[in-house]
This record gives sequence, structure tokens and C-alpha cells, in this order.
Amino acid sequence: MELIEQGAGRFYIAGDGKDLAEITYRLEEATGTLVIDHTYVSEDLRGQGAGEKLVRAVVDKAREEDLKIVPVCSYAAHQFKKHEEYSDVLSGDGNRS
Repeated sequence: MELIEQGAGRFYIAGDGKDLAEITYRLEEATGTLVIDHTYVSEDLRGQGAGEKLVRAVVDKAREEDLKIVPVCSYAAHQFKKHEEYSDVLSGDGNRS
């Protein structure tokens, strides 16, 4: 699988001059939370775990920067329910989806 890259407010996987997958987030400075608001995986990468790897990249960022995550995006919210090991970075507001 291609390399996960980081841009402003997103992690993404690029190939052939286009984004093949991405996850976007914004920092809410007042609360110190990262809000995951969008996840996209192209047909080329579906079923290969790209989306899960992108969620994990945001989780790793939150852990490194001592932030919490609010997964507004339905895919990210599903990943937080599926992976209990992410609970340390889940915001108390993390159940809204």
C-alpha cells in the first residue's frame, strides 16, 4: 500500500497524481479536540485497510499531541467502536455521529 502523507488538516494517500484516500480533521482549540469530519477511500484502495490506517494516523497524532478526538464522520465513529484501544483519545463528546 502507498505511503500515508500529512497535509494541513488531513492525512492522505496519493497515487497517479491524485488522492486515493484521505481523512480530514480540524482542531477545536477551545476544547483541545481533533474533530474527524470526513473519510474517503477510492475504489482502487477499498478493502485494503486504507481507511483504518488513516484513522490510526489521526489517533497517533492525538496521542503525540495529548489531544482528544471527536469522530463526527460515520466511518471514523465506526472505527472507534470497533477498536477499543482508541478509547484513550476518544473525547467525552465522541458518541455523537
